[in-house]
Amino acid sequence: MGVFVGEQVPDFTAQTTKGEISLHDYVTGSWCVLFAHPANFTPVCTTEFGMVSKLQDEFEARNCKILGLSRDTVDAHEAWIKEINETQETEVNFPVIADEDGEISQLLGVANARGNIVNRTLYIIDPNRDCQLSIVYPENTGRNFYEVLRTLDSLQLTSYHAVGTPANWAAGEDVVILPDVPEEKAEELFPKGFTTIKPYLRITPMPDLSEGPLSFE
Repeated sequence: MGVFVGEQVPDFTAQTTKGEISLHDYVTGSWCVLFAHPANFTPVCTTEFGMVSKLQDEFEARNCKILGLSRDTVDAHEAWIKEINETQETEVNFPVIADEDGEISQLLGVANARGNIVNRTLYIIDPNRDCQLSIVYPENTGRNFYEVLRTLDSLQLTSYHAVGTPANWAAGEDVVILPDVPEEKAEELFPKGFTTIKPYLRITPMPDLSEGPLSFE
């Protein structure tokens, strides 16, 4: 079983390409994308690491750290990273966990049924160390990390404001007001105004994250 959305991600200490880390210490005060990959020196994983490395500035701009994981050793990670940097024209500088004995994979529920590799699993962890997104891709299908960024934008926005993000939403576009926000409270919380299509479907311009948390209770 993996980590369910809304659950706290269990803590662990691990050896990584950046030294020993504790997950909970690493996440403190920030968001985190923890993504597991089946194996080093494989084509899909190589392109994924290249893409994440190229997008790292985007994640950091959202106060989000990156953490990789597989069953390979630190030495194997370091050798592979050199080839990622060469073939993907990037510079990987986020830590990658070396879960040689598979204990962390089992703890996080990302171990493959065969037990010898990990599933292509990704968690978004919030500053409270709770899982806010859990996705698993097939072994031979690479992940869309632009979608991970889009989801992170949505998670951060909806953590601070009483809104939801509609299908295919992108940052800057209109959002929907949650149905349990009373009409009079909606007028207070959304000074940019809103359009009521149905009582449960009210459209409003995206709030500014810098406005901080807003409660409607």
